[in-house]
Amino acid sequence: MERLPSWIRQHLAAVRAVVVLTLVTGAIYPLLVTGAAQAVFNHKANGSMTGKGSELIGQKFTDQDGNPVKKYFQSRPSAAGDGYDMLSTAASNLGPEDVLDVLPDPNGADDAAKEGKQSLLTQVCARSKAVGELEGVSGARPFCTADGVGAVLKVFPAIGTPTRAVSVNQACPAQPFVAEYQGVKVECGKPGEDYAAGRTVPVRGNVTDVKVPADAVAASGSGLDPHISVAYAELQAARVARERGKPVEAVRKLIADNTTGRSLGFMGEPGVNVLMLNLALDKE
Repeated sequence: MERLPSWIRQHLAAVRAVVVLTLVTGAIYPLLVTGAAQAVFNHKANGSMTGKGSELIGQKFTDQDGNPVKKYFQSRPSAAGDGYDMLSTAASNLGPEDVLDVLPDPNGADDAAKEGKQSLLTQVCARSKAVGELEGVSGARPFCTADGVGAVLKVFPAIGTPTRAVSVNQACPAQPFVAEYQGVKVECGKPGEDYAAGRTVPVRGNVTDVKVPADAVAASGSGLDPHISVAYAELQAARVARERGKPVEAVRKLIADNTTGRSLGFMGEPGVNVLMLNLALDKE
């Protein structure tokens, strides 16, 4: 039998390599890993499901109108879709310089203009105000107004002595959070008006004791984090105990029982799995 041409031998070798690698990496290896995972880590390998959701994915504990169900601990905010959407896992990508709202304009050219857009600062302020009202504590934060928006002025001209100041995140007829800025009366914001030429001046309020923890007002990077801080869980303990008719000490014990420590003993901070905590509450 004559020796095959070199180009045919090369193609046959390539085909054999594809077949062997496909069997090894596409069948044998996945089957071995899947079998080992099912045998050793069955619960985790199947998504850590509980019957009420996954331990690994956060979820909302709200009613059909989006209001918090008061007998449950509440999760942190989520920027993933409408909240904890695994198909839209992401952060908002908004940073500390995102402080200016786009005020809703009923006469806007499109739906986006009519709805407006909240800055990250106003989102944080609004969430802090809402959490404070829910838990019966002050929701005040630096750089937030009493009505839950970012305390930001646009000052004109951008350089030199001010002749005009506008509280751009407070739509008229709202009362501006400060009456004057450097001797100039502060105006409320008007939808559709362009304030880009002004100087942006965030105003820090006299707030030294912030009651609402950061994770109660800021979403995680993935938008799927199932944990909250121990501080946020402790803030909610009194409300949950009251709604369930339980001693607050018993609720705090459940918080401790569902608190995970730092990774490897030193990385990160302890966290409380909200789903597991709420399931523990329902079992009692």
